[in-house]
Amino acid sequence: MITTAGKLEQLQSTIESVIRGKSDVVELALVTLLAGGHLLIEDVPGVGKTTLGHTLARSFDCTFQRIQFTSDMLPSDITGLEVFNQRSSTFEFKPGPIFANVILADEINRSTPKTQSALLEAMAEGQVTVEQETYQLPRPFMVLATQNPIEHHGTYPLPESQLDRFMMRLRMGYPDSEDEKTILRQQTLNSPIDDLIPVMHSDSVLGLQREVRDVAVDESLIDYLIRIVRATRDADILDLGVSPRGSLALYHAAQALAFIEGRDYVIPDDIKRLVVPIFAHRVIVNSRYSTGMRRSDEAEAALQEIIKSVNVPL
Repeated sequence: MITTAGKLEQLQSTIESVIRGKSDVVELALVTLLAGGHLLIEDVPGVGKTTLGHTLARSFDCTFQRIQFTSDMLPSDITGLEVFNQRSSTFEFKPGPIFANVILADEINRSTPKTQSALLEAMAEGQVTVEQETYQLPRPFMVLATQNPIEHHGTYPLPESQLDRFMMRLRMGYPDSEDEKTILRQQTLNSPIDDLIPVMHSDSVLGLQREVRDVAVDESLIDYLIRIVRATRDADILDLGVSPRGSLALYHAAQALAFIEGRDYVIPDDIKRLVVPIFAHRVIVNSRYSTGMRRSDEAEAALQEIIKSVNVPL
């Protein structure tokens, strides 16, 4: 019988067989999944953002929907709508693509704010309300969204309230030469995603998510986490600090990271490693301290300084 550690290792190696040379990104994507969060992947086109979403969904037996966001998309194209049935003379609900375990929201910033907001209730509460009727979404439920930070023509930046719903924001980055050579050889006949065999059932993922919540977090580490959060709110360099939702995201993600690494307790390095991917999209750097870098780079640099300024518990 495969142990929990064996299942996680098998799951990670399955994803890494497609996403080459990005073990850190793969691990953090699994952290988001096991912590019950949602993931935003922000990078230039063609580095594997969509492929990561496909691979993650296919690595365990679940329902999967890809939604290609466009400027003419309506909220009902995501959530579903009421349709009149002439035979029964009643309205029937036709579920939209949001009713799946893993949702790949491709190029989410190409749709209007009205359409983007259709995801808010689903991401926060795991449900959808249409015509005053509430429908529960399947569990586990994860939104994996992608966006291109370089191209701004025809895009609608995600508002802070929407960004705050994402547990983590990651960047793929370019592969190194050897990994890119492997990618080229893999793609000779067909995509490696086509040959993926699920290594876990969706019920097993739910079980792992429950186990993650049992990982111990010492009181001193909770105080350490809160000191970092308070520092983001008090820092002159930041106009917007981290919300309590961000605090919870870091807490649960630290539990998931410890769990993936085979520990039943959190250590300070778990929290330090996760601060930037979990907080960078939640904070806003004061314009007076702008260095001309991209907003996301400035936020990450500010958070690195804050981490250095907060004492680590012994």
